[in-house]
Amino acid sequence: MIGLGTYQSFAVGSSQRDRDPLREVLRELVRLGGSVIDSSPMYGSSEGVVGDLSDELKLRPQLFMATKVWTSGKNQGIDQMNESFREMRVRVMDLMQVHNLVDWRTHANTLEDWKERGKIRYTGVTHYHSGAYANLESIMKLRRFDFAQFNYSIVEREAEQRLLPAALDNGTAVIINRPFAAGGLFRRVRGEALPPWAAEFDCTSWAQFFLKYIVSHPAVTCAIPATSKPKHLIDNMAAGYGRLPDEATRKRMRMVIDSL
Repeated sequence: MIGLGTYQSFAVGSSQRDRDPLREVLRELVRLGGSVIDSSPMYGSSEGVVGDLSDELKLRPQLFMATKVWTSGKNQGIDQMNESFREMRVRVMDLMQVHNLVDWRTHANTLEDWKERGKIRYTGVTHYHSGAYANLESIMKLRRFDFAQFNYSIVEREAEQRLLPAALDNGTAVIINRPFAAGGLFRRVRGEALPPWAAEFDCTSWAQFFLKYIVSHPAVTCAIPATSKPKHLIDNMAAGYGRLPDEATRKRMRMVIDSL
């Protein structure tokens, strides 16, 4: 239910100082029952860091590895995806996604072929902006992808109108990026106390408040907050435990945030 994004957070060098916190992040992710780790060739060194650390810690069997293809052209896409396999040190990629819809029709054919051959387990398509929702909805209705990844948060709720219902109707699994609105949510609640009634759905922090809002939507499969800090990872993972807010509580949550 709660996974790990790697945008910026895993784009580090090879020094022990840079990588030690990330080792702990991966250990805690698995210890707390998480498995999904999402990357992309556009995230700098992130794929390689994920591959190195997961191999070093012998965590690969416990992780659901997801990455993306982000280029145009069939051969360029194949080359880039094969490089991702090498960087992340996998023989079978759990999820390969077309990043930001770039040349998605071309890559869809390759992904379908690779899935049939057992090179990837699932196919997906992604975007990070609500301006792409109409296209994503159309693509999902073609039933060409197993997963869709897009932005959704308690303040970026456009996906609730059509995209999330369409995913639910079509049986498309959903991964949510930007769950904290690129950090804007924490700036909004700075200095504000967590509502006491958050305890009714086992929520003890604002991060859990934001994540529980997302994963309580029936269409959402997983949210992937990015972090390089073990204490933040531990806090985030707690959102996947205990009770989740019902629809009446979700409305109350929206009212609190909208009022700030």
